[in-house]
Amino acid sequence: MPEAPTTEPWAGTPPVPHALRPGAKPEAYMAKIAEGDERLWVPIGRPQVEDVYSKPVWISPTLNMWADVLMAKKPCIVNRHYHPKPIWAYTISGKWAYLEHDWTATAGDFIFETPGESHTLVSYAHPDPMKVFFVVSGPLMWLDEQGNTVGHYDVFDYMRDARAHYEECGIGAAYLDTLIR
Repeated sequence: MPEAPTTEPWAGTPPVPHALRPGAKPEAYMAKIAEGDERLWVPIGRPQVEDVYSKPVWISPTLNMWADVLMAKKPCIVNRHYHPKPIWAYTISGKWAYLEHDWTATAGDFIFETPGESHTLVSYAHPDPMKVFFVVSGPLMWLDEQGNTVGHYDVFDYMRDARAHYEECGIGAAYLDTLIR
């Protein structure tokens, strides 16, 4: 039950009975997704980049999608990639860009990335770490400096890396199951 109403006009309205259909999973609710236990942040990058982390908040293996908060604690090249499916991004803090575009994102900025884009994700020097909420659909294809594919990263790679990290840091690999919908 959410917080009780005080002066809201809907006070006394009952919730929908049997809100979840048989077999449906409950919503994924996670408070303050850009904060919390540092062990929840999975080291990530291609190749592995120091001080770059991802905090998964929702995962769908059946859709090959995930939502996360990507964080870079220092200025760096986070990764260079191509994506064949759309990606949505909302900047929480810090400053970042793609070298191939003419914008630089800061807190409050939204970006819709169309399928078929290749780009180099970079984080800038800023008093706050770069934290961006991403919804990623489909795989990321890692690229070399000439734009040639040198590997891939999809939801199954993401789950593998997160499970290994959570097991190693003492949270336990099963934590990831709480995020799968």
